[in-house]
Amino acid sequence: MRFLSATALALLAAHSAAANPAPTLPKTIRNPARQALYDSGAMHMSIMAAKESTFTRQRAEGAYNSSQYPDINAQAATKCIGGMAGAYRCSNMDLYAFLSHASLGSATGEGSSTWGWTSPEGREIVVVGQADGAAFAEIMADGSLVYLGRLPRQSSNSIWRGMYKIVGSCSEILTCLEIRVYDHYAIIGSEATNHHIQIFDLTKLLTVTTPKVFSTSTDLTGLFRGLPTGRTHNVVVNEEMKYIVSVGAQPRTSACAAGLIFIDVTDPAAPTTPGCAAQDGYVHDAQCLVYRGPDTAYAGKDICYGYNEDTLTIYDVTSKTAPKVISRTTYTGASYTHQGWVLDTANQEYLILDDEYDEYDGVGPAADGYPGELLPRASTKTESPLTSSSVVTYIWNIKSLAKPILTGYYKSGQKSIDHNQYVANGKAYQSNYAAGLRVLDISSIPTDPTGGSVKEIGYFDVYPEDDGSDGLTDFVGSWASYGLFKSGYIAVNSIERGLFVVKLAS
Repeated sequence: MRFLSATALALLAAHSAAANPAPTLPKTIRNPARQALYDSGAMHMSIMAAKESTFTRQRAEGAYNSSQYPDINAQAATKCIGGMAGAYRCSNMDLYAFLSHASLGSATGEGSSTWGWTSPEGREIVVVGQADGAAFAEIMADGSLVYLGRLPRQSSNSIWRGMYKIVGSCSEILTCLEIRVYDHYAIIGSEATNHHIQIFDLTKLLTVTTPKVFSTSTDLTGLFRGLPTGRTHNVVVNEEMKYIVSVGAQPRTSACAAGLIFIDVTDPAAPTTPGCAAQDGYVHDAQCLVYRGPDTAYAGKDICYGYNEDTLTIYDVTSKTAPKVISRTTYTGASYTHQGWVLDTANQEYLILDDEYDEYDGVGPAADGYPGELLPRASTKTESPLTSSSVVTYIWNIKSLAKPILTGYYKSGQKSIDHNQYVANGKAYQSNYAAGLRVLDISSIPTDPTGGSVKEIGYFDVYPEDDGSDGLTDFVGSWASYGLFKSGYIAVNSIERGLFVVKLAS
């Protein structure tokens, strides 16, 4: 177990004491003062220590031995009846297929990110992040899964494996891959040192007849080696402008300060970087879009919405050599501003945001359950966390990019931690760790930005171990999902088990 320094503990204690415990609308705070808790990385390390405690416990208990979880094919597809689809809790969401990480070719399992690609012929391909590489699977017309092959990690399994070494939002014990798709290329980054960013041509999968292990030396279209230590927390794609972005590329002391590192992929075989945005330091996640919205000063500009640990930071990155910060905004009770998504890319008036640690920390609107005991859990305790607060989704009015306003929030009835989400067709698809996949109807937000009319329309819980409780505030269950296929099938990547295929029943 890693212990935090006395300085880090003092910073965390002050943060916990000052947090807003009342479940009321947090206040919008513009251009907040910089906080050593975040700039120093102490808050990040606190969260990593908590995650590492869970990962170590889960591994010791054999939870990551995915071969113990039986595969499910389309012939055994299970309707959601009476709140259950086979062994899994559900609502309005049917289970079609499941393949364990072992069946997807992984020796380690330990799932992370996932994204999808649809071929010109309409074939639906899922890229599945695992600790030892990325697996490829196809979702067939009947919802079944076919394993196509895998691309190993670019760097070898760490010599720190089985030891304690935090390297970002993952550890090298559980080295998470982050995946997006640009055109017909999988963009694969990792927190592992010297992994770099892999660019893999997904059309190679279209002629596969038996599962194939692709080569990291001869089967890549490109490999971007321009990161400070070859590692990145996440990767972001702006397909319209033909570039990708590395975010959270440690160390924070590098020239780009682990901010936005722009990567030109006009030629995917020879990616280059025209510059970076270091002004607001570490960026945990981002969404970069050509601006279309009511703020006429930025019409047609290249805008990045950054989720920067304690702020929503909006950048004008039209010039990659001289990007500008438009605004830095936080909110009372902010614990760890993690990730978010614009509601409508064609009319950028609102976005939703998740704070990964407010439920664990028991602050702000998430302070309705047993407080999170942040300091002891993050530094010395190793037992499973107590059930705590229900998931909170924050709603922001971004009609003025210089003056975003927090207008409301939605509280799930399920206690858990929120993690990754994206938006399509008026729905938010949320992977909320132990609570699994949650799908919200957010189409009401433009007319009711308080969040009072947001409704959950379906869920699928991939972590039945907590079914006897009212939820679990821990880093288990669903890491990410992909639900943008025309067929309506949704791929859900589970840390412990593998890949599920589910679908809203109505």
